[in-house]
Amino acid sequence: MDVIFDPLLPWPALYVAAAITAVFAILAIWRGLGGWWLRAPAMAVLLVALANPSLQDEERDPLSDIVVMVVDESASQRLSDRESQTAQAVDALTTDITSRGMELRTVNVPDGQGDAGTELMTALSDTLSEEPKSRIAGTILVTDGQLHDAQRAPVLEAPLHTLLTGRDTDWDRRLIVKNAPAFAILDEEITLTLRIEDQGAVPRDIPARASLSIAIDGEEAQTFQVPTGEDLQLPLTLPHGGINVLQFNVAADETELTDRNNSAVVQINGVRDRLRVLLVSGEPHAGERTWRNLLKSDAAVDLVHFTILRPPEKQDGVPVSELSLIAFPTRELFLEKVDEFDLIIFDRYKRRGILPALYFDSIRQYVEKGGAVLVAAGPDFASADSIYRSPLGGIMPAEPTARVLDQGFTPLISELGARHPVTEGLEKFAPNPTVDGIPGWGRWMRQIEVSPLQGQTVMTGIEERPLLTLDRVGEGRIALMASDHAWLWHRGFEGGGPQLELLRRLAHWMMKEPDLEEEALTAVAEGQTMTITRRTLALEVGEVEITAPDGTVTTVPLEETSPGRFTATVEGQEQGLYRLKEGDQESVIALGPAAPREFIETIASGAKLEGLVDATRGGIMSLEDGIPNLRMVGEGRNAAGRGWIGLTPRNAYVTTNVTVIPLVSPWLFLLLAMVLSVGAWLREGRR
Repeated sequence: MDVIFDPLLPWPALYVAAAITAVFAILAIWRGLGGWWLRAPAMAVLLVALANPSLQDEERDPLSDIVVMVVDESASQRLSDRESQTAQAVDALTTDITSRGMELRTVNVPDGQGDAGTELMTALSDTLSEEPKSRIAGTILVTDGQLHDAQRAPVLEAPLHTLLTGRDTDWDRRLIVKNAPAFAILDEEITLTLRIEDQGAVPRDIPARASLSIAIDGEEAQTFQVPTGEDLQLPLTLPHGGINVLQFNVAADETELTDRNNSAVVQINGVRDRLRVLLVSGEPHAGERTWRNLLKSDAAVDLVHFTILRPPEKQDGVPVSELSLIAFPTRELFLEKVDEFDLIIFDRYKRRGILPALYFDSIRQYVEKGGAVLVAAGPDFASADSIYRSPLGGIMPAEPTARVLDQGFTPLISELGARHPVTEGLEKFAPNPTVDGIPGWGRWMRQIEVSPLQGQTVMTGIEERPLLTLDRVGEGRIALMASDHAWLWHRGFEGGGPQLELLRRLAHWMMKEPDLEEEALTAVAEGQTMTITRRTLALEVGEVEITAPDGTVTTVPLEETSPGRFTATVEGQEQGLYRLKEGDQESVIALGPAAPREFIETIASGAKLEGLVDATRGGIMSLEDGIPNLRMVGEGRNAAGRGWIGLTPRNAYVTTNVTVIPLVSPWLFLLLAMVLSVGAWLREGRR
C-alpha cells in the first residue's frame, strides 16, 4: 500500500498558493501578529487538503523470470567433440532452469549468410528485443567463443555467462594470404605474401616446416617445404590474360582440428599494360588516316606506323639527302624487334622491293610463334605484287582470285560468325535496327574476291563471298579482311557502323583474350551459385562434369541460350574449388573463400567475450571442466564462481487491480483548518 497525491487543482496552481501562503506567514511575523503560528498551519492544512493525499492499494500477480540461452551451431562447433559437449550442456541447463520455475528462451545460431561467420550478438539482440528487460534473469552463451559480431552486443542488466566448448589440447594450422592483387599486368612480376600459422597447444613433435603445394588453373601442383610462423614472399608472373585461379594447400596433420583452413584460392585478372601495334601502310588512301586515328585514340596502344610516302619508282629529281633526316629502322623493326609487337596490321600494302622476302619470312615466323597479323586488303592484294606472293602467303587463310568487285554491299555476319565471339551480336552495335536480316549499318563500296583455304569466315560480302576470315597458325593468329572500305563506317557513311568494336574484338581475339576464345568453358560465381557458360562453334555440346571440393562428381546438362553459347546454373553445396570439364575444355572456379570465416580461428577462446561478461559480473567457464551449477544471486553481486554461475531474480509482476481511497476525510481537513483559524483570531483578539 502506497501514499499518493491526487491534487484537486493542477500542481502549478498549488505551487502558486503555497508561495502566497508563505508570503502571508512572513508578513504576519513581520507585523508581529500573535496568531501567526496558528494561521500558517491552517493555510498549510488547506494546501494539503487540495493536494488530496490518498492510499493506493495494488493487487499484483508475480511473473516468472526469463533466461536466454544462445547456442552456437556454426561450422566450427562441429569440430572434434564440440557438438556432444554442447548437447550435454544444453540438456542439463534446460532441466535445471525449468525446474526452478523460470522460462527458458533457447536460440540456435547457424552460420551467417554469405560467409558472415558466427553472429551470436545479433541473435541475442533480436531475442532480447522481444522480451521485457525487467524479467531477464540472465543470459548464457554455449559457444567456442569465436564470434564475428561483438560490436552488436546489446546493453545487459542481468549476468552474461559463456560456456566454452573445445579442449585445452586443441591445435590447428592455417594458411593465410596476407596480400593478393585483384589485377596484375601480364609479363610483370607480382609478389604474394603467404603465412602458415599454428594456433593452440601445438604438440612438440610437430615440425616447424610445412609442405606447401601451389597449382594454377587446376594444373599439376608444385610442392615446397616452407617454414611456419614466417611471412613468405612468393614472386609470380601470370601465365595468361583473364582470370588466373591460384590454389595453395598446406599438408594437413591428422592431429589438428581441421584442414578446411589449410587451403586458399586466389583469383587474379591478368591484363595487358599496353598493346604494341605496328601499322604497315601501302599507297595512301582515305582509310589510312582512319586506321591511325582509331589506334592513336586508345591511350593503351603504342603505335609504330611504317608507311612509304615516296615509292622507289618515283623520279622527281629531289636529292635523297633532302627527303629524310634519318633512315627508317626497317631491319630493326622487321627482324630484331618484331617479336615485341602484339599486333601487325597490313593496310593495302604491296611488295615494292623495299621489304625483302627475308622480312616477310620473319613476320611469318613471328605469327607461328604466337604473334598476330591483320591484313586489310585493297586492290593491291589482287595484283601480281600482292603480299600473298611473299612468304607471308603461306599462312594466309584465303588467296586472291585477282578480281576486284567495285560495287556497294552490306557486310553480313555469316552463320558461323553468329557463333564466333569476334562477330557474335555485332549487329547490336549498329546505329540502326536490323531489318529483314540486314544489319542496320552502312554499305562498303569495294570487295576483293578471295578463295578460302582454311580458317573460319565470320563475315561475308557480295553474294556471300568471304569478307573477314580468321585462322590460327601455329601458336599465333591471322585475320584477312577482303576490303579496304571499313573506314566508311568510321566516317558515318549511310549511318556508319561498329568499326571500333570490330577492331577491338579482332585485336583481343588475336591477343588470345579468354573472353574471345571460340572454344571455352567458363563460370561466374555469385554467392554459392555458379553460372557455367560453354562457348563453342559446334551446334551441340555434351554435359558438363563438375567435381566438388570433396571429390564428388556430378554432371549437368547445358542449354543453348544464344548462338554458340550453352549455359547452366548450379548451386554449390559447399565452399571451395570446383573443377569443370566438357569435352576437351576444362576450367576451375572458387565458390566463396577456400577457408570460410568460420575456420579462420578454430581454437576455443573467451577473449572476445571477456569485456561483455565482466561488465555484467558474469563468468566464462570451460565445459571440459564440467557443466557449472546454477545459483540465485542478488542484483549487483558477483554472479560466477568456481563451478557455478548465477542468475539474478527480477521479482517482476503485473498489476491486476488498483484501489485508491483518501488518506484523511476532507471534513477533517476543514475542521482542523477552522480550529486553527479560530484559535488565531482569539489569540489576536485578546491581545
